[in-house]
Amino acid sequence: MIYTIYETQRLAMTPLRRQAAILAGMFRGAGGDGAPALRRAIAAWELMSGLTTTHRRPDFGFRTTRVGNREVAVREEAVHSTPFGTLLRFAKDMPGRQPPLLLVAPMSGHFATLLRDTAETLLPDFDLHVTDWHNARDVPLSAGGFGLDGFVEHVMTFLRAMGDGVHLLAVCQPSVPALAAAALMHEDRDPCRPRSMVLMAGPIDTRLNPTRVNRLAKSKTLPWFERHMISTVPFGSRGAGRRVYAGITQLTAFMTMNIGRHITAHETHYRNIAEGNLEAVEAHQRFYEEYFAVMDLPADFYLETISRVFQEHDLPEGRLTWRGRPVRPAAIRRMGLMTVEGEKDDICAIGQTMAALDLCSGVPTSMRSHHLQTGVGHYGVFAGRRWQQEIYPRVRTMMQGFV
Repeated sequence: MIYTIYETQRLAMTPLRRQAAILAGMFRGAGGDGAPALRRAIAAWELMSGLTTTHRRPDFGFRTTRVGNREVAVREEAVHSTPFGTLLRFAKDMPGRQPPLLLVAPMSGHFATLLRDTAETLLPDFDLHVTDWHNARDVPLSAGGFGLDGFVEHVMTFLRAMGDGVHLLAVCQPSVPALAAAALMHEDRDPCRPRSMVLMAGPIDTRLNPTRVNRLAKSKTLPWFERHMISTVPFGSRGAGRRVYAGITQLTAFMTMNIGRHITAHETHYRNIAEGNLEAVEAHQRFYEEYFAVMDLPADFYLETISRVFQEHDLPEGRLTWRGRPVRPAAIRRMGLMTVEGEKDDICAIGQTMAALDLCSGVPTSMRSHHLQTGVGHYGVFAGRRWQQEIYPRVRTMMQGFV
């Protein structure tokens, strides 16, 4: 019902937002933004036209990258695809072979493009592949379900599609299924098992220093989450009838937690438009284009993650299974392993990701490492200046040691 109401409101407001965009463009094009009153009116119309969510993945936007002293062209290639995700490669127009790297993006209320900054930093040094998860509202019921086991299976399938010698980097929520996939493949001596793995700000053991998010997950029963957080995709979408955790639900929760910050950001955006501060206007628009692009999660995956990762702690308790088979991180022997955490992370606190080092007791101490980045929160672990200048050089050096 909530999903249907939201969709009805969104569609009802679409003509008004379009009209506001037309008015802003018409007066700006006619030079009407010279008068202060008209500048304020144009700013209001542009602000209104941009206040909307979409269900479309934004473009990664990688056309070129610099490798050494050369600027090389980049193109996207779909290496392998399923109804729920695509293994996306950023192929470079250059000779030779770079070390292959699989960047595992969260299946969350946002698309894989949320890791654009992460990917852009990795791109010059690696043959970069990304898990480009599909919006569950666009996946027909005939495709079947998708749970935590399905996520683990996709990671293993994508690694095999890439071949041997692949490095694996998982950001946030997929740290658990990525570690499970690596453990299963190493136990089987799979030739495509990851050569090294980096887990960044991931909920390996949320019993340690529980955050507000962790406490919320444990404060309610699983039936409560199913009753209050799960919706059905309405008629008119390709996934009509599929049960999902709607991306708009997560977006609403995130914005509510920091509502003052978002209000201030839009007030500042209004002033920047009116004053012609184009650089600030473009930066705001880029951020909120990504932030308002919402993706629905399959209900099974959401509920199983809540239960098995945040409530029951199956992985650190030694109870995690994949399709009924025990997952044994200690089975990993020869693999570089690195964990990264942020000092001010209020989503995955200090110690929660580092717990993977103890679980992977079969990996020699010399092949395990941890980095705690001072002064950053959750997103600062994988985006921004400190990710680029302080965290990534350590990640790159670790991986280069296992080429």
